[in-house]
Amino acid sequence: MIIDCHAHLIPPTLLDAAKKDAAKFPSLKLNPAGESLGFQFASSKATRPAMKGLYDIPGRIAWLDKNGIDRQVCGGWLDMMGNELPVEEGMRWNRMANEHMLSAAKAEPRIIPLAALPMQDGVRAAEELKWAHANGFKGAMIGTQPKGVGGVLDDPALEPFWKAADDLGSAIFFHPVFESGDDRVHDYGMANAIGRITDSMIALGRLIYAGHVLKYKNVKFIAGIGGAGLPYIAGRLRRNYAVEAGKVADPDASLAALWYDALVQDVGVLKFLASKVGTDRMMMGSDAPFPIGDLEKPQQIIIDAGFSKADLASINGGLAAKLFT
Repeated sequence: MIIDCHAHLIPPTLLDAAKKDAAKFPSLKLNPAGESLGFQFASSKATRPAMKGLYDIPGRIAWLDKNGIDRQVCGGWLDMMGNELPVEEGMRWNRMANEHMLSAAKAEPRIIPLAALPMQDGVRAAEELKWAHANGFKGAMIGTQPKGVGGVLDDPALEPFWKAADDLGSAIFFHPVFESGDDRVHDYGMANAIGRITDSMIALGRLIYAGHVLKYKNVKFIAGIGGAGLPYIAGRLRRNYAVEAGKVADPDASLAALWYDALVQDVGVLKFLASKVGTDRMMMGSDAPFPIGDLEKPQQIIIDAGFSKADLASINGGLAAKLFT
């Protein structure tokens, strides 16, 4: 079975529900854009309108068929997860999103759903993760900056969430947010090309040095975008571990414990990633429907890297089946 481990979906019924139930979320402003919507949560910046590919399920199925992909792991759209909302609103917003994601996956079994969580509050995030597992989810996709720009995943207030994820053996897919917090990336398309990489590196680097990856051994920590640069600075991470002796956790052990998508879009880099983390910890991913992802032939880079037949089977679906189904 061929599985794309990294994609995004907005159930079209969720957009309808957002319009219908807008009054239930006083801290949310909707910005209609044709058949789509943009969002503004509390005092955060307004989002882009949701692109059609996010909610066009027939178009998605046609794309899967064209690319010979059997199933697709789908998280939500990071822009609309609403981690900037007040806690109770955030809880209700994510529950609504999860209910519609679950319905979409039941209607279209080729979709493997990941939950959205109210990461602005560790207790509420833990509660929603438990609800998600009880209702068939295997884990969640979370953003790199809980509570909005500047939030950190190693915040002590999130300990209830991490404990719940560990108890449940959750697959947690880490995904960058659009607003990285660095204004220098807002030109030349660099928010996508570079900002998402640096954002992910910082968020995951903090979890590594804080010891979360080694402490919560049952959590399946999944690093998107090929680990977002971390495998390529392993030597520097190791050197800092020596400089900060006794203050930070072992980065080599942490990198060995992560799982990675193979979305690096360069055969040489993919081979390097395999040499650093092992083909048994890599999975094919597209980032569909976003054009910064690999929407042409997401399996081709895996084939071109010259991996063995067994490695191809694992990368193109075998490992994802173990982690997400």
